[in-house]
Amino acid sequence: MDNLRVASVQFESQPLEKTANLARVEHFAAEAARLGAHLVVAPECCLTGYMPLTTLDQPALREVAEPVPDGPAAQRLGELAGRIGIAIGAGLVELGDGGRVYNTYVVAAPDGTLHAFRKFHAFISEHVSSGDGYTVFDYRGWRLGVLICYDNNQPECGRALAMEGVQVLLAPHQTGAFPLPYAGMGLIDRSVWDNRHVDPEAIRAEILGPKGREWLMRWLPSRAYDNGCYLVFSNGVGVDGEEIRTGNAMILDPHGRVMVETSAAGDDMILADLSDKPLGHNLGHCHMQTRRPELYARLCDPVEGGMDTKASRDAAIADTDA
Repeated sequence: MDNLRVASVQFESQPLEKTANLARVEHFAAEAARLGAHLVVAPECCLTGYMPLTTLDQPALREVAEPVPDGPAAQRLGELAGRIGIAIGAGLVELGDGGRVYNTYVVAAPDGTLHAFRKFHAFISEHVSSGDGYTVFDYRGWRLGVLICYDNNQPECGRALAMEGVQVLLAPHQTGAFPLPYAGMGLIDRSVWDNRHVDPEAIRAEILGPKGREWLMRWLPSRAYDNGCYLVFSNGVGVDGEEIRTGNAMILDPHGRVMVETSAAGDDMILADLSDKPLGHNLGHCHMQTRRPELYARLCDPVEGGMDTKASRDAAIADTDA
């Protein structure tokens, strides 16, 4: 199996400016192709921005949303992938059957195929529905799967993909610096971002600290290590509504080690060559072989006091005792 050269992007989306944001995806895709990449991964909802979706009522969300694969954004990604010869992943708002709206990630391949995944744990708006089907596909001899942002916080989702033979987990996000009162999390002051060129150390401390990289490193390596797969983390950076995203785009190997990453306080792209050599020789792979499924039936039981994702997040934000 040939190596797979992958690019992961972080960029600051312009709120609800699909044309401008698609142009940024095209810019990074062209640069990735120039550098020999076979795949470029852009962030969740990068074509619209993420937090701006909270300001839209249902009719306005439907105006922003587009059908997949026949909408203009998906078609343009497909045309671009075919023209420059690499696969391109980007997040958008999908208009589905019956007028339902989804947080969807599209991967357009050079051969004209298009793969779409609907986020399982959608909570950005009460008008955005959650998906219920995994997306797994083959590309250049590799098996890829997609989980969007919060979906990666559920270990069962990554393990389900591993059971489908996924070797590369695409993990597009809009995360970091959430108003959560746990372990040093919290918002980044807008002035720190606005003054980043005058005081670069202040924003660097936030990007690398408990609101950014330090938090990510508690669980992203686990998803790669536990499942013996590569993980490609793409993220927004900079202003996203009232919040500041921390970027931290990174690619991790099947041992849970960071292969390459960025701490840039702005748009950036990183690349790594993925080899098949570590796929069958890592502890995650060993652990998968020794599973005892008869012990895990409890995992399918409802959680006592369970709640939907939005309610859980709201409760966490309100937990002032953390």
